Amino acid sequence: MWRGAFMAIVFGAVAVSGCNTMGEQLRAGGAAPAAESAPVDRQYRIGPEDVLEISVWKEEGLQKEVLVRPDGGISFPLAGDVDVAGKTIHEVQTEITERISEYIPDAVVTVSVQELSGYRVFVLGKVNKPGQYIVGRYLDVIQALTLAGGLTPFAAEDDIMVLRRMGDEEKVFRFNYSDIKQGRDLEQNIPLHSGDVVVVP
Repeated sequence: MWRGAFMAIVFGAVAVSGCNTMGEQLRAGGAAPAAESAPVDRQYRIGPEDVLEISVWKEEGLQKEVLVRPDGGISFPLAGDVDVAGKTIHEVQTEITERISEYIPDAVVTVSVQELSGYRVFVLGKVNKPGQYIVGRYLDVIQALTLAGGLTPFAAEDDIMVLRRMGDEEKVFRFNYSDIKQGRDLEQNIPLHSGDVVVVP
């Protein structure tokens, strides 16, 4: 019973695109700017093009905004080059603290994400607001479709695909929205990786 009620709520959120406040906040082209994204999830993994603010308590010369390079690295005084891509904020704080401990024992390092560009998904095809979405938390397929304003009346909801680039190969995950509405095969509502493309034919 609870699962049926839950799925009814989820379906309503996706189908009623006119009441989607998140969708109303999106700018032309469907991309959600970092400033309007949800707060960064503690499990968010940093990616290239993210902007980090790093500071060391009581060390005025060690406060800096850094852009994560395409290779996933940053440079920070005393710590040198640090590979941050794929790491959480806590993991980066720990690594920088360890690296500068030789120079500043008991250093208190703070890392925050100022601009989000590293985690992005694309929703294309017969949705109301197709485009690129940049958010500070991980999404599953249903959540991505919700951000895109839901399906249009002519969408082939039984034949949705998630395209994922893995090295030189592209993997395809099938998504049957009709099953999800009826509470079946919920495992197909997979978490999306950065760069995933949801295609609604």
